[in-house]
Amino acid sequence: MFCVRIQNLTQQTIIYNRLYNVEWPVHNVLAFTTTRLHPQKETLSPNHSYSSVYDQFNVGTHVGDNLERVNRNRHSLLAYLPKKTNIQWLEQVHGNKVVTIESHSITPLVADAIITRQKNIALAVMTADCLPILLTAVDGSEIAAIHGGWKPLAKNIITNTVNDMQTANENIIAWLGPCIGEYAFEVGEEVKCAFESQSEKFTSAFSVTREQLTLPKPADNGKYLANLAMIAKIQLNALGIHQVKHLNHCTYADEQQYFSYRRDTITGRMVSIICRQ
Repeated sequence: MFCVRIQNLTQQTIIYNRLYNVEWPVHNVLAFTTTRLHPQKETLSPNHSYSSVYDQFNVGTHVGDNLERVNRNRHSLLAYLPKKTNIQWLEQVHGNKVVTIESHSITPLVADAIITRQKNIALAVMTADCLPILLTAVDGSEIAAIHGGWKPLAKNIITNTVNDMQTANENIIAWLGPCIGEYAFEVGEEVKCAFESQSEKFTSAFSVTREQLTLPKPADNGKYLANLAMIAKIQLNALGIHQVKHLNHCTYADEQQYFSYRRDTITGRMVSIICRQ
């Protein structure tokens, strides 16, 4: 599941991960997140220039890419999952709807979070700056996947998901994947207010931009830098979920490995997948 290239030990060590494996303290749950690099192709050089905004491993069918190529990419993910496992895709709408499934649907389900207690169903959420959130019960009996954009987070998608799970909150483990970083995600004051109206705790997840730091005080209706991962952690902790892991990679900053909607507008999508074994 990993493609690794290591230079001479006297030089800088370079590691290219095509799929980042999620390390759970749970033996019967498998999870990983993709990058924009194809897991079955040669490693790219550090100065590689992409010939297409969708190179190499886009899994989004709604972004203007060639559908035949996208479907090949999606199918190739099955090689990393248990046999007879199907991937359940979502039509993500930046809302707070959660679905619980007992069987696989060929048609993508309209929702931004999904739960299952069944084996042979892999739950998938696509991102290109938003925060992928994967949940598992400590005994591996239940799993969930959440599309953590700022709008779903503000609409309490995490709370809705956890409330629909059968597992006690303290027995849930959370994993936060790559997303736009705290120094790149500029938002308007309305985003900051949407969270602060719920709790003062969210104030720590926002900071003024570099431009505002030069002013005597932040300008009215100014811009702020938002920390998506911190927002999610605050919400998870408030629910009694304290086992939280985070792959702290900025999708905006790392063009070699990640698609980024904020950086490129027209771009592909990564996917984070979780399944019971």
